[in-house]
Amino acid sequence: MPTRKVVEIDPDQCDGCELCVSACHEGAIALVDGKAKLVSESYCDGLGACLPECPRGAITIVEREAEAFDALAVAAAHKSCRPSALANWPIQLHLAPIQAPAFQGATLLVAADCVPFAYADFHSRLLGGRTLLIGCPKLDDTSAYLEKLTAILRFNDVRAVEVAFMEVPCCHGLARLVGQAIAASGKPIPLGLIEVSIQGEIIRPAARVSA
Repeated sequence: MPTRKVVEIDPDQCDGCELCVSACHEGAIALVDGKAKLVSESYCDGLGACLPECPRGAITIVEREAEAFDALAVAAAHKSCRPSALANWPIQLHLAPIQAPAFQGATLLVAADCVPFAYADFHSRLLGGRTLLIGCPKLDDTSAYLEKLTAILRFNDVRAVEVAFMEVPCCHGLARLVGQAIAASGKPIPLGLIEVSIQGEIIRPAARVSA
């Protein structure tokens, strides 16, 4: 058995909040009897994406004998349990209607169209329970985007908006555009920003943009 880095969870420090379970992209951690537990060594890549999510400091990375990381098994497990979370159509901002049942009481996710390709957990971690609109602030007509999105926000009961965009400079324009649309709608709609790196990881905190 090889010696490598894996996470270690102190059960005495764990309060069972499950934040590390959500943060583990590989599914190596689960809640067992109210405590987070490393349930599969071969699913743990040892990179520690779960560490900053733990509010109690219960997780550390240790180097010890452990099963080798099995990327193929992780991919197969994820493929078998990831249904589509898409709940509305059309999703392209140019094609979306100004008024639709999917917008009523919705959290609207406005995503740059590169994000679902770069972020592997887009459906399971970002899209679930949200109404999706996509666009490209570099290649498309952003003035039309601004007009359409402002109308959608003005004429529907949208509860909140989240913007998922890439870390590349041109993509930040989508976040600014959404902020401008919220301001133009005249409604105090909460805005959340999710920035994704070109390596496919969520950057925290996301860059702040002004409306």
